Amino acid sequence: MSDQLKKGLEGVLVAESSLSNIDGDAGQLVYRGYDIEDLAVNASFEEVLYLLWNGELPTAEQLASFIDSLSEEQEIEEGVISTLETLADADEEPMAALRTGVSMLSAAEPESDAEPEDLDSARRQGRRIVAKIPTVLAAYDRLRRDEEPLDPKPKLSYSANFLYMLTGTEPSEVAEETFDMALTLHADHGLNASTFTAMVIGSTYADVYSAITGGIGALSGPLHGGANQDVIETLLELDESEKDPLAWVKDQTESGRRIPGWGHRVYNVKDPRAKILQQRLEELTEESGQTKWLEYTNTIERYLTEEKGLPEKGIAPNVDYYSGAVYYKLGIPIDMYTPIFAMARSGGWLAHVLEYQEDNRLIRPRGRYVGPDDRDVTPIDER
Repeated sequence: MSDQLKKGLEGVLVAESSLSNIDGDAGQLVYRGYDIEDLAVNASFEEVLYLLWNGELPTAEQLASFIDSLSEEQEIEEGVISTLETLADADEEPMAALRTGVSMLSAAEPESDAEPEDLDSARRQGRRIVAKIPTVLAAYDRLRRDEEPLDPKPKLSYSANFLYMLTGTEPSEVAEETFDMALTLHADHGLNASTFTAMVIGSTYADVYSAITGGIGALSGPLHGGANQDVIETLLELDESEKDPLAWVKDQTESGRRIPGWGHRVYNVKDPRAKILQQRLEELTEESGQTKWLEYTNTIERYLTEEKGLPEKGIAPNVDYYSGAVYYKLGIPIDMYTPIFAMARSGGWLAHVLEYQEDNRLIRPRGRYVGPDDRDVTPIDER
């Protein structure tokens, strides 16, 4: 075995998976054999969750039962709400509130005494977590705005329910479809940092509450989950400057500034998820009549593509480049963008944990020691 160091595990194969496949050169993302564009257009997020957790798309009967099981688990305990209120009073970051809230959910878990190897129980526990995350997030945002949390509406879809509980208004059909697509696009993406974190925790046979809480912690880091927020903050800066968007982006790039939402560790071409969200931004723009966000993103992309030639250098728009503008158009607070990423990705975290545990082996890599040797301890009174 080679002892060559692979910093950041770059290119190291640590597991086999049938969940998602990424072709960075072709710009393709596949979940269990289905192209992401096909799923985003023709399947709901609930169907995608079922696919990731069970290996196949559901029949109509299976989907109805699955949706009912999610709806039945959406409410959260009063103790969780009280803790979220305390965190809101302390002006805690939403990702930290989500991390704490998800960890607290385990206190009401009816199968907490299940055996670690009981994957059916772990799947049900994970389903409860995924069902409750929108309620936790919406409750926290309303509490910090001094508004009462809203109870979920069982008749609404997973996506529509979150937007309703967040804003107090049931979303339009276009808004619901757009948000549903965004969740599907973020549901899984290979062994990224947060997914690998959840897998490592799961490999110890810790419960899925621990695994998903760990995934949230990993996603909260700015190198992983925060680029969509960076994108919209950049677009707001452009908007506030009142400059022509082309002149603005020229000034920024000529001064050496990097525009967020461009480039990806895996993709060498335009992220397929970015293409889908770009189209949804167009539809939201048509519905609202407000064109500036679409104009800004399109202008910047044309300039960086045609004038700077970034895609030819393997630097192209990623999913964050358009998701930020889409979430902004949907009226979602900016610091909730990464928590929404976690909401979508929690289903993928669970799927990877369950898949890995089917043939589990404790993940235990080694590090190369580079410290000093042959040191002797000097007694404390002689130092």
